[in-house]
Amino acid sequence: MSYRIQNYIQGKWQDAVSGRITDDVNPATGQVIAEVPASSGEDVLRAVAAAKDAQRSWRLVPPPKRGDVLYRAGAILQRRKEELARAMTREMGKVLEEARGDVQEGIDMAYYMAGEGRRSFGFTTTSELPDKFAMAVRDPIGVGAIITPWNFPMAIPTWKCFPALVAGNALVFKPASDTPLLALELGRILEEAGLPPGVLNLVFGSGSEVGEALIHHPDIQFISFTGSGDTGRRVASEAGRDLKRVSLELGGKNAVIVMDDADLDLATDAIIWSAYGTTGQRCTACSRVIAHRRIHDELVDRLEDRVKALRLGDGLQDTTDVGPVINRAALEKIDGYVKIGEGEGARKVAGGTIATEGDLARGFFYSPTLFTDVTPAMRVAREEIFGPVLSVLRADSLEDALTTANDVAYGLSSSIFTQDVNRTFKAIRDLATGIVYINQGTTGAEIHLPFGGQKETGNGHREAGVGGIDFFTEWKAVYIDYSGRMQRAQIDT
Repeated sequence: MSYRIQNYIQGKWQDAVSGRITDDVNPATGQVIAEVPASSGEDVLRAVAAAKDAQRSWRLVPPPKRGDVLYRAGAILQRRKEELARAMTREMGKVLEEARGDVQEGIDMAYYMAGEGRRSFGFTTTSELPDKFAMAVRDPIGVGAIITPWNFPMAIPTWKCFPALVAGNALVFKPASDTPLLALELGRILEEAGLPPGVLNLVFGSGSEVGEALIHHPDIQFISFTGSGDTGRRVASEAGRDLKRVSLELGGKNAVIVMDDADLDLATDAIIWSAYGTTGQRCTACSRVIAHRRIHDELVDRLEDRVKALRLGDGLQDTTDVGPVINRAALEKIDGYVKIGEGEGARKVAGGTIATEGDLARGFFYSPTLFTDVTPAMRVAREEIFGPVLSVLRADSLEDALTTANDVAYGLSSSIFTQDVNRTFKAIRDLATGIVYINQGTTGAEIHLPFGGQKETGNGHREAGVGGIDFFTEWKAVYIDYSGRMQRAQIDT
């Protein structure tokens, strides 16, 4: 039984102006969960106007009071955690344990960013002139667009919306078309928490209509986007024409290095979790293992046994290890990459098929896949697949492994397993990624540390942590001259 989702504009729930709808589908069963507005540029115009009007008063609310809204939102998220996690599993497929973790990130972010209401620190400094005071303070930017993906449908929207709101901005939020239900619930939670009408507006629809309208709207002053590299380039290019501020969080091709002194039991556990958790649909997922030649064969044997034992199924079932991928297009893309890998000479030792038997045939399931005999030049070792496909490469030394790890376009997350402290610190220094793990996998970012990557993973901004509020604020320098006379900096010194 499905129900109707609506846009949320100026504090009111309403259908798209066009009246058009699309279906929100459970990827494990093919069942329609909800009918969703297929909004257009006209809905975006209304939402941006509402945000612009609301921001005039929201910016004047003291930041600690803005933070109080997020504290209340965090409490509601906590109270509804299990309900939201189950809805998430039905909507995008990840197993229930992971969905609970996704919601928990939203809870953690609510409380952390609520505290920023009392930590939006500027600074004071000395002046080069007598009887003059100098300081710098933060200002909100104004009205922004939040565009999020489907793989973390609660965590990523809260990473973006909560710091933007506590900083005094108003927002138009366009969630991924595959996960509207969790965005709807986040809107309801913020409404219940007391966020004034118009400060957050939800517009459901495609990137080609809603996303493009947001990018080109003259009153949108900043855009925070997480998604594919190709779309991110277009967002940056088009928004850059109007000098809009843009934050991009894009792809990854993350590597786990396993040295010859590694704890192979620990490494195997961590690799399986990093590669096949969320069905490999994480920007931090491990898609490459770079194994020292001395332990390569043993590690491959361990991984092969574990991969073949993974159980596909509905994420709501306790027996499921790996859920579905998000949709038919993703299924076909993953299968296409597996065929490319085989064509390039990689050896498939596990998986590599679309599930077509029993209940699995109703959804979008791909068997967890393991490749060996992979070389750094192969496409499966260089391009983001975003699915349950892992490639194992061989290295002769630490230096060789580090070179291979860095020899891709992306630079989000990396990991090394070793007991050697000297190797550890060389890896920390030389891995060209925004996240480095020692003796753990590539996933599991904590919200009080900055999240983001290098190279084509993004454009240099960070989300969460101590820098999480930076993108959503402007610095304002203030000079107070109490000398009672004309003073000229750099001249009268």
